[in-house]
Amino acid sequence: MKRALSAVLILMIVASCGGPKGTPRNLDNACLLLQERKPYARAFQRVHRKWGVPTHVIMAMIHQESKFDGNARTPHRYALGVIPMGRQSSAYGYSQALDGTWDEYRQETGNRGARRNNINDATDFMGWYMTKTRDRLGIPMSDARNQYLAYHDGHTGYARGTWKSKAWLVDVSQRVEARSYMYAGQLATCRHR
Repeated sequence: MKRALSAVLILMIVASCGGPKGTPRNLDNACLLLQERKPYARAFQRVHRKWGVPTHVIMAMIHQESKFDGNARTPHRYALGVIPMGRQSSAYGYSQALDGTWDEYRQETGNRGARRNNINDATDFMGWYMTKTRDRLGIPMSDARNQYLAYHDGHTGYARGTWKSKAWLVDVSQRVEARSYMYAGQLATCRHR
């Protein structure tokens, strides 16, 4: 019995020392965030090389979508305030990609095993989507505000101007833009350390 208890205790200690869980501690400091989560830095470098997305822009968008939580989901909906009716949407993971758009990405890129809670797959998805946004709508990769509006409302919604009647979304897009500028300034100071 004592041996079994010791084994369980050791297993719990080892399990608690596993990789990072939940959101990073330093969401407002790009340098510290990337220092804390080295795989994020590598993922952002890959998406920049492959798709041309600036690191500060994708970081600001991920911050808005999931606060860097790979298991982020939309809240539940309730009927009469108490009866669960499912989630608000199928959005999931770092990128909060919807099921249909995620399936389209996996089919087009051949990345069939991609997972939304994997930072490499989520950033590659965002690079793919933002490239389509640039090609279809002419929005530069460096334009965090309009890239975010097109990401949120979709290409068709953006082209129709659906976002114009959503003051809350315009406000959110301005915060994404401000965060991207903040991250850009921070990254400029920490890259050469």
